[in-house]
Amino acid sequence: MAMHSTSKFSRIARGRARSAGAAALTVALAVPLAACGAQAGGQDGSTASAASHDEPAKATGVRVLWMGDSIAGAQAPALEAALEAGGVEFMNATSDGGGNVVAGDHPVTKMGAKSTWKTLQKHLTSFRPTVVAYQITTYDWGTGRQQLTAYRKLARTAEDGGARLVLVSAPPFKIDDFFRPHAAAIKSAPKMAARAAEAENARYLDASQLWGNDYSAERAQRAKDGIHSCQQGSAAFATWFTKQLGALTDFTPAAPATWATGSWTGDERYVKLGCA
Repeated sequence: MAMHSTSKFSRIARGRARSAGAAALTVALAVPLAACGAQAGGQDGSTASAASHDEPAKATGVRVLWMGDSIAGAQAPALEAALEAGGVEFMNATSDGGGNVVAGDHPVTKMGAKSTWKTLQKHLTSFRPTVVAYQITTYDWGTGRQQLTAYRKLARTAEDGGARLVLVSAPPFKIDDFFRPHAAAIKSAPKMAARAAEAENARYLDASQLWGNDYSAERAQRAKDGIHSCQQGSAAFATWFTKQLGALTDFTPAAPATWATGSWTGDERYVKLGCA
């Protein structure tokens, strides 16, 4: 289905998004979180945990299913804290070493995609999200046509399950020897996601407004592995993303001061990453 101009998902202006991204980065940098360290950390399967506040926020009716790979998994603790502080229910459905919806032609990505689609169907039935948020993974290898087809299928699957799809570009990350053979597919995936969102009842968010395009730049807030984020980078993303989502679904995000230094900062993912 084509997206209508009256859709809530079409209200936010690009200029406003850029301002929100800059503000998110500034706020998160001001929060006294620990510095970043090295190596991967994601989540197999999914979790849905209680908000970190003594008094739960007023429910908004928004329910977010968060999908992606270990990069998205490292962002999940902060995103959960930020959304639940604003009265949004959250489920983490990220996966280490997978989480992709593009099967492509590689045995690894075919296996990962099969698992992702199966898990998605389960969560659409049990969690009943109103928003399916998918961060493009490092494993969305395939041709442009394969990527476009997969993202359009994701939008339609979410809609059939009563949810709206939000596609989010991944932060810049180091293209090492493992990823180098798939660099072209990694580069084309955001473009295909944007095209899919235009053609379907979905929304594409360009996270380069927050991170920039250089993984080695301070702005990108990558860990020493050049791929994942520690607490501070995850908080920056959560601040930025909740502002985008709030504008798209009409809820007011909680101020970072209410959640950014919560218990989520001690999550095991950051221990594995070597974050202080």
